[in-house]
Amino acid sequence: MGLFDSFNISASGMTSNRYWADLIANNVANVNSTGRPGDPANKPYQRQVPVFEAMLRQKLLAGTGPETRGSGVRVSRLASDNNEPRLVYDPEHPHADPETGYVAYPNINILNEMVNLISATRAYEANVTTLEAAKSMYLSALDMGR
Repeated sequence: MGLFDSFNISASGMTSNRYWADLIANNVANVNSTGRPGDPANKPYQRQVPVFEAMLRQKLLAGTGPETRGSGVRVSRLASDNNEPRLVYDPEHPHADPETGYVAYPNINILNEMVNLISATRAYEANVTTLEAAKSMYLSALDMGR
């Protein structure tokens, strides 16, 4: 393991968790975005979730030699939540279905989003703590060399 590998691993975790928190904020911001039921051109917002991937797998598949090891985590792609939209009867709404009067809203559970936000925040904090511990160890090693 190189001198700065622990810094890079923690930094990749912090970047991924910050991106996750940004996605959660986007999901919450779009909770009232509407669409017309049954109209594919006017669909409501779909909740986005990140799919994380360990960078260990990338190095192993690349076959970079016998010293393949993990180098952090990254968001490999975004997945859309394919839950059916929540239908609300509001015939006066501009996005209401002309036949039924229903408006389609994203099926986003605010409580679940807040729990996910707490998880993302705690994971970010854990990476900050790890980064600080590695920094402290490196500074102690430098002091021993003096």
